[in-house]
Amino acid sequence: MIELTNLKGPGWEKVVAELNAAAPDDRSFLERLLAIVTQVSAARQGVVYLVERGEGDQAEPRPSIVWPPAPKADGPVSEGAIAAAVEMAAEAKKAARTAMTTGHARAFSLDRDDGLYDGSPGKGYLLAIPVLGGGAGAGAGAAGVVITLLIEPRSREAVRSTLAMAEVLAGYVHGHSARQALKRAQQASFSLDLATRLVASINTAPSFKGAAMQLCNDLAKQFGVDRVALGWVKSEGSDEVRVEAISDTEHFDRRMAMVQKLQAAMDECLDQEQPIVYPPPPAEGPRGDVLLAQAITHAHRELASGDARLKVCSLPLRIDDPRGGGVAGVVTIESAGEGAIELTTVELIQAALDLVAPVLRIRRSDDRLLAVRAWDSAKRGAAWAVGPKHTVWKVAGLALAALLAFVSLYTTTYKVGADAVLEPRERRIVSAPMDGVIARLGTDENGVPYEPGMRVEAGDVLLELDATEWQLSAIDARQKIMQAELQAKAARTEGDQGKMEQALAQMERAQAELNIYEHRIEKAKIRAPISGTILGGRLHDRVGGATRLGDALMEIAPLDDMIAVIRVDERDVALVTEAAGRDGGGRGEIATKGRPSEPFPFQIERIVPLSEAKDGTNAFEVRARLLATADWMRPGMEGRAKIETREHSLLWIGTRRIIETVQMWWW
Repeated sequence: MIELTNLKGPGWEKVVAELNAAAPDDRSFLERLLAIVTQVSAARQGVVYLVERGEGDQAEPRPSIVWPPAPKADGPVSEGAIAAAVEMAAEAKKAARTAMTTGHARAFSLDRDDGLYDGSPGKGYLLAIPVLGGGAGAGAGAAGVVITLLIEPRSREAVRSTLAMAEVLAGYVHGHSARQALKRAQQASFSLDLATRLVASINTAPSFKGAAMQLCNDLAKQFGVDRVALGWVKSEGSDEVRVEAISDTEHFDRRMAMVQKLQAAMDECLDQEQPIVYPPPPAEGPRGDVLLAQAITHAHRELASGDARLKVCSLPLRIDDPRGGGVAGVVTIESAGEGAIELTTVELIQAALDLVAPVLRIRRSDDRLLAVRAWDSAKRGAAWAVGPKHTVWKVAGLALAALLAFVSLYTTTYKVGADAVLEPRERRIVSAPMDGVIARLGTDENGVPYEPGMRVEAGDVLLELDATEWQLSAIDARQKIMQAELQAKAARTEGDQGKMEQALAQMERAQAELNIYEHRIEKAKIRAPISGTILGGRLHDRVGGATRLGDALMEIAPLDDMIAVIRVDERDVALVTEAAGRDGGGRGEIATKGRPSEPFPFQIERIVPLSEAKDGTNAFEVRARLLATADWMRPGMEGRAKIETREHSLLWIGTRRIIETVQMWWW
């Protein structure tokens, strides 16, 4: 019991000093307050009740602290053990509920239900003093604190003075609340100041790696630690961290044992999504923390195994964003200084990192490739429509279903594709009519010898063979004719009928020889059989050379009437034949390899009914007339033709070959 009869005595000074002393948390202060109030009031037992208001005006008190405390067992004291240590539990709970509901301190006699102030002897009294919260105006879910004191029987004046003194002492809780609020404000201000300086520092870096390095160096310098490392998750939703920066280390190898241990410690923090301190603090006491004490620290122990003085703390970079929150990275701090890591320092750094993390994520996003950023933006947009979980699979399923419906319902004209070659409709080969020697080439109106690519008209002389021998023979034949005529005239004058007939026969034979030689002389001038363009036959180097009967000399074809010769696979010829039999005939388009961007329409003229084996496939020749031509078209140009058939769905077009192959196997 504390003597408080003299307000200036050492008893009051000690009580005031203890109640005004700073407490690490609310529970520590309530334990101290309960001990002082119980001793000052000479109570047999004091209990702190936490009262949570439910729906309506129902309040449910729950014992939290008992004084004198029960002997501690191994481990934390359970709520059941605390409730079992409360004397007059039912009456105390009822008194706490009444005090919290009314918001006023009350005294209750243990002999009857109502308050007793008549001084008659009894079993004692229960004093209920509301400390925090309470009152009839509190809403559902509001929590309050009530202290109940079990005192021995005493007079009404003594009970009243004890109740008043307990109320005075309970008022010191407001001073504690003010100090805690000031402490939180100071910590928040310091955290905000630290975060502001860190953000300003990392914004000066040109890249994410530079920003991460700047952050690690600033933290190491600010708190005087040995090393600070920053790791970032490999991808959104990943459970692995990649070490990005280490303080005072510009280049490092991720295969180093130290870096591997750092990464394992960061993974451990990422998995638990909470700060981790090694060595861990106790679960109770002024410097205790239940969450930090229960955290798994295997990887952190391995990281600190090289130095007995080393202390390690890992802090998650948390991002509270509905578009993609969670832990984006981990900061690991190592210190070999004296003393343990202060929990207030951990809270301070964590609060600052919570403000810095979104800035780092923006810097990380800005450093990625444009395609990756576009992919993430598309995923976030899709998540708004289909939900944040399994977004890619959901979108892929919907896209597949839509694609399947589209290819099943949409129909288009099926076009059979085949290789094609351009050829002239009419082609003439100019060959040597007889054995001879090429004397000279024919020329155009400008005197230019004919060569491939030049146009000629029908009847133009392409070249001439040497006809000197035949010309001499023709002269000799003419002389023979003249001699025979003279002999015939002489015989007619003499009246010799036999000589005249003989001379006439010689004249006819000479005339026949002359005709032969003149015919050969005319044939020596080789003329163009048709009008067109010379496709082949470069004879400039063969002038003066011999040629034999039937040798191909030139090739002429008109280029204004071209056809397409298409090789259609035997698997498609039935569709092409059906298309050619419809009204208007089969139509299609052809594009040459030289100019694939310029297709030309054509119409099928006929299908050769005999297949030709080539390159391991059987194909039918389809001849088509070009409905439009171009000046640059030349015979022999290859291309790709597409012949229009019936309309079919895209699914039928895409699976036709597969179905036919399976049908052949099945058959």
